[in-house]
Amino acid sequence: MALFNSSKSDGSIDVAAEPITTFIASGATIDGPFTAKESTRVDGTINGNVSVGGSLILGQEGKIVGAVTATNLFLAGEIQGNVNCSQGKVEISDTGKLVGDLAAKTLVIDENAIFQGQCKMTAEKTSAETAKERAATT
Repeated sequence: MALFNSSKSDGSIDVAAEPITTFIASGATIDGPFTAKESTRVDGTINGNVSVGGSLILGQEGKIVGAVTATNLFLAGEIQGNVNCSQGKVEISDTGKLVGDLAAKTLVIDENAIFQGQCKMTAEKTSAETAKERAATT
């Protein structure tokens, strides 16, 4: 599976090209909230809420127990908590498991992935929707 597909004919950002500035290795455990300003890869365990200003990559051995907020999320591990990527993309790979509610602009779920929760798709209004709203107010 490609990490955030690199074909960008739709003009979206190439997440795979973002540098990972923070790395939590397998075997490492963080108890308490975790915050990073830029893209982060987690192969260890975080017991607490996670907030990442860029993309969050959760490897197959990675686990988060708590709420997650990130611009984009690639999930190959496990999250037990709600996820907010309302302005970006969430990809759940075939080894990924999400138990919690999800808000995302774009969602990709591979076969054999596990998602237990509710999903809210956020989207910018299309020009047709904006035109209808303007026509209704005049």
